[in-house]
Amino acid sequence: MQERYIATVDLGTSKLALCVAKVIGENVQIIYYKERPSDGVRYNCVYNPKRAAAPLRAAIAEAEDELQIKILQVVVGLPRYNVRQETASASIKRSDPSKLIEDEEISTLKNIALDTYPLNDSNNELIYGAVPQSFSTDDVIGSDEDVVGTCSDTLAGNFKIFVGAKKAVRNIDIMLNDAGVALAQAIFTPSAVGEAVLKNDEMTNGVALIEMGAGVTSLSIYQGGIMRYFAAIPFGGKNVTTDIRLECAFDDVLAENIKLAFGACLPEKLQTMGDKIIQINDEENGSYENLGVKYLSEIITSRCREIVVAILYLIQESGFADRLRCGIVLTGGSANLANLGNLIKEESGYNVRIGFPLSRKFSSDGCPGIGEAEASASVGMILEAASDPYLNCIEESAVAPVAETKEDKPEEKEEAVGQPGTEQQPQGKLFTDDEFEKVVKTKIVKTPGRSRGQKAPKVQKPAKEGPSGLQVLWKKVGTIFENGFDGVLGGLYDEMGNNNEGKE
Repeated sequence: MQERYIATVDLGTSKLALCVAKVIGENVQIIYYKERPSDGVRYNCVYNPKRAAAPLRAAIAEAEDELQIKILQVVVGLPRYNVRQETASASIKRSDPSKLIEDEEISTLKNIALDTYPLNDSNNELIYGAVPQSFSTDDVIGSDEDVVGTCSDTLAGNFKIFVGAKKAVRNIDIMLNDAGVALAQAIFTPSAVGEAVLKNDEMTNGVALIEMGAGVTSLSIYQGGIMRYFAAIPFGGKNVTTDIRLECAFDDVLAENIKLAFGACLPEKLQTMGDKIIQINDEENGSYENLGVKYLSEIITSRCREIVVAILYLIQESGFADRLRCGIVLTGGSANLANLGNLIKEESGYNVRIGFPLSRKFSSDGCPGIGEAEASASVGMILEAASDPYLNCIEESAVAPVAETKEDKPEEKEEAVGQPGTEQQPQGKLFTDDEFEKVVKTKIVKTPGRSRGQKAPKVQKPAKEGPSGLQVLWKKVGTIFENGFDGVLGGLYDEMGNNNEGKE
């Protein structure tokens, strides 16, 4: 059985994660996972492609050197913020009603729904993905599994589609071009994360998946084994770091490291830890200041509570608040914040668990970090991309040949890469605008936990850092967040506006 490789890039507001997996048949083995600080990314969206390409280029070079392979293309996650959900439908009149409905007709119906959906502004908008909600025939209403194998004169389907900004996707194309790699797939990650961390019984009986990253916190609700609702707010762990920096007059690096080492929600639950004092030394003048762990927890709790209340408001707006029998699953990089799960349970009354990638879906011997909550998006993209039997991102070669004739190159390498006739680094744009849009628009989001789904389009594929010493002294600030915020989201957006003053 042919061995192939999948490489994914998770573009976060504060970190970039590169993951590589070896796929043989249905066996997925993750062989590489590393994170590094990102740049040029804000609210999970690339706003400066040139700055974003630099850490990606370095991450790819490091992976190639360690694995002794050549990465030619990568799978990238699409932005999660500024994405709206719409409902699309399609129906077809079958030419032969006596013939059994097959998977190909389901795929055709999905494509019709996407192609015929009228975007409000087709010049600036793009369909990021779609999730089938239900299918119906003359006699049956249910999932694709219910209608495949039946006979009917007609076939109809309803889909939840996700529409985002075309510019955000184009920026990813420019970034990849600058980094010297091609786009293999663009994946709407919320559904991929659900596939990676949720159990089948949770998706069936109702669960809210909260992915809390650095710049964006997203909500995905599953019911009946299908993602029924999605929403996101532009707040996350970086806002907590910013609050610590502003309240204590630290720099960003020190504030982040203190949050990671001593940060926790709910100061009243810290017990003896709440009495601890963090001594912060100023290496320049030899002085020091003290920061109470309890005071630090009060800062963190205030911001986290606002984010949680906003997410609970979205859950109520979804109409599924009373149908979440399995409660809430919390994942993402900020899910590791101590007592955050307890804070959500205290505010909502739902049972809460931390969502880690389910190890039964892949193997990862000797790959540290892949089992953590922050790796959920990377694992989800690996699992979704691996379902495409034609996808291969890697060529087994320590160094790509500079000049090589077609006669000298083995045929099997051409097949694995998917681009015959060249091994040289691509020049100019790796995809034309039409080709890139096709890769994204025709992507159908699979229902997590199911093997049946549309195959990816056959597109020709071209070739914590530690603190640097204390720069400023801690300055005690008075009461934290006394005024709260007006409405569920009002204060959050006011805070974001204040924090962003003076930024690019």
